[in-house]
Amino acid sequence: MTALASTETPQRQGNWLSRSEAWLDARGKGAWIAAMVLGFIFFWPIGLALLAYMIWSKRMFSTSCNHRKSWSRHGMSAMTTTGNSAFDAYKADTLARLEREQHEFESFLERLREAKDKAEFDQFMDERARKANDVSDDMDDDESSQDKS
Repeated sequence: MTALASTETPQRQGNWLSRSEAWLDARGKGAWIAAMVLGFIFFWPIGLALLAYMIWSKRMFSTSCNHRKSWSRHGMSAMTTTGNSAFDAYKADTLARLEREQHEFESFLERLREAKDKAEFDQFMDERARKANDVSDDMDDDESSQDKS
């Protein structure tokens, strides 16, 4: 009888909210979303509260963060050696070449953006000067017509 009582005590510890949270966590993100949708359907403040809790506790974005962490872990594996010195040398040369090409490409894109910006600015200044000339020509024509009268 004491063994049964001691096994039920940990389950009964905590309130029903913490047990519900643990139950939903065990079933994953889909269970949280389903609970939120059902909350909106039956009583919208419950759904809103669940949405706020999911965002506040980072449950909404938990898998995407784990995915990013695992990707960065695999990205670091490119730096480890394989034990084959010829392959490691080839890999180091290739990575250095790719980094150099990436840097050159980024600088090319920067020069391209600067040239585009300069061309747009020159076009703006030309249009502005042309408008100023048109206005001054119109004013000169008006003055000359008034002098002749």
